[in-house]
Amino acid sequence: MEAARQYSVPEAKAHLSRTLEQVATGEEMAISRSGEPVAKTVPLHTRAKRTERGSLRGQIHTRKDFDGLPDDLADAFGMLS
Repeated sequence: MEAARQYSVPEAKAHLSRTLEQVATGEEMAISRSGEPVAKTVPLHTRAKRTERGSLRGQIHTRKDFDGLPDDLADAFGMLS
C-alpha cells in the first residue's frame, strides 16, 4: 500500500480544499508538525446509492430446498409467536 501524502500544518491550511478533494477520491493524507506526523485524514465510506426497485431481479436466487429459518434463529429475530 502506498504511504499517505504528508503535509505540514501550514501547507494543509493553505490547500485545505485541494487536499480534501484528494481525500474524497480515496487518497490518505498525513499532517505533520515539526516533521512528525500528528494526524491522518482518510476517506469516509459513502452511503450506498439507492437503486430502482427490481434492480436485482434475476440476480438473487433462493434454493428450492430452502424451508425457512431454524426455530432458534427465527426466535432470535422475533419471528416466532
